[in-house]
Amino acid sequence: MQDSQQEQPEAQAWICLECGYIYDPAQGDLETNIPPGVCFDKLPGDWCCPVCNGAMSQFIKFESQL
Repeated sequence: MQDSQQEQPEAQAWICLECGYIYDPAQGDLETNIPPGVCFDKLPGDWCCPVCNGAMSQFIKFESQL
């Protein structure tokens, strides 16, 4: 039963520590032609934050408080 309460790894959102942009795999990043359904670890190596151009290394897993 715990599995259904935990977020699936592929659905994990990530937040940019520089500007607060949240990459949500369910939405993708249409600005950079990343379709919905692409998990963070499957993004191209040269992908960067569409808001501040921060590197992927500036992102951490986003834990919603809701």
